[in-house]
Amino acid sequence: MALIVVIDDDEAIRTLIAAALRFEGYEVLEAEDGAAGLSMVRDDRPDLVVSDINMPVMDGFAMCQALRADPAIQATPVILLTSLQERAHVRAGMTSGADDYLTKPIDFDDLLAATATQLNKQLMRQSAQDTALGTAIGEALLAQEEKLSKLYEKRLIAELGEKWPTAEALVTDEKFSSATVLFVDVVNFPLLSEKLSSTELSAVVRQFYKNVGDTLYLFGAFHMQFVGEGLLAVFVDSTDTDTVNHGLRATRAALGLIDSAQRVNGFLQTHFSGRALPRFEVCVALNSGTVTLAKLEDPLWGRPQILPVGDSVSTALLLQKQATQSGWKIAASASLLREVDGGLKTGRRKRFSLAGRSNALDATEVLGLSL
Repeated sequence: MALIVVIDDDEAIRTLIAAALRFEGYEVLEAEDGAAGLSMVRDDRPDLVVSDINMPVMDGFAMCQALRADPAIQATPVILLTSLQERAHVRAGMTSGADDYLTKPIDFDDLLAATATQLNKQLMRQSAQDTALGTAIGEALLAQEEKLSKLYEKRLIAELGEKWPTAEALVTDEKFSSATVLFVDVVNFPLLSEKLSSTELSAVVRQFYKNVGDTLYLFGAFHMQFVGEGLLAVFVDSTDTDTVNHGLRATRAALGLIDSAQRVNGFLQTHFSGRALPRFEVCVALNSGTVTLAKLEDPLWGRPQILPVGDSVSTALLLQKQATQSGWKIAASASLLREVDGGLKTGRRKRFSLAGRSNALDATEVLGLSL
């Protein structure tokens, strides 16, 4: 049976978590701070670590960083525990090495589901290393990644107290020599419009986009804005996301958006059963390159507005249209693939002719992340 180390300075919470895991048959060791927990991981080599963030002696972040820096234990999966008031902790954990997070107060069903997912994922990694099952193992890993994405979506923070970077904070245009543009759009919006009233359609779209902002925020988007029924986001390298480059973070966000669309289909079946509605489908395009956030003055209200401009932006919008016609869910340009440097599972490849462009664009269908 799997061995799990639980780290929390609150004895009552630690005891409850340990009891729930033991009830499921897991072997559990307990530590009261990050330093003691790290020592326990080095000595006992557990299959999983469940750790609080705010602790004396060594907090959860420091423990996770030390664990990842030790070659002997760096592959050990880590689930961090945080509260709804610690959104910055969630983002830091997601971009600095944690495999998953849970919010306090702990929902024990979520705890057991997240534990099973991480242990299954670890087991499949080991199986892939020990055997040469090829395609069968790849399909199994993809299934586990999809389950993990659903867990992320279920526990994404519902309300964000902190505002997105506003135009007022930008006194001049900002130019990024290396950035990734993500554009997502509802591909069958006209078909849904025919079947639903404006009020019903608004509820469906809101069901999807209410989680999109959280997903993009958690994976470190620098700027986002609506474009028609679609949403455009810009990812750049910054001080709080420097452990994972902007291309990979944008790709992870894209996979989360596809999973969100699947959840909307459940919403349609629940609230509009018997209406013969088309499936809710979205398509995401990813492109990397130079991006400028141009500051424009609003002549009506006097407030400055921000507009992402540049060839990288327009290419992403054009690529999304072509990918939709080809039936792809996520399309990545060659420049994005260079950014992630082999970190993706890919499918079909195609040279797209983009409207108004003399040169075709090489693009690849993204299926998931490689482990």
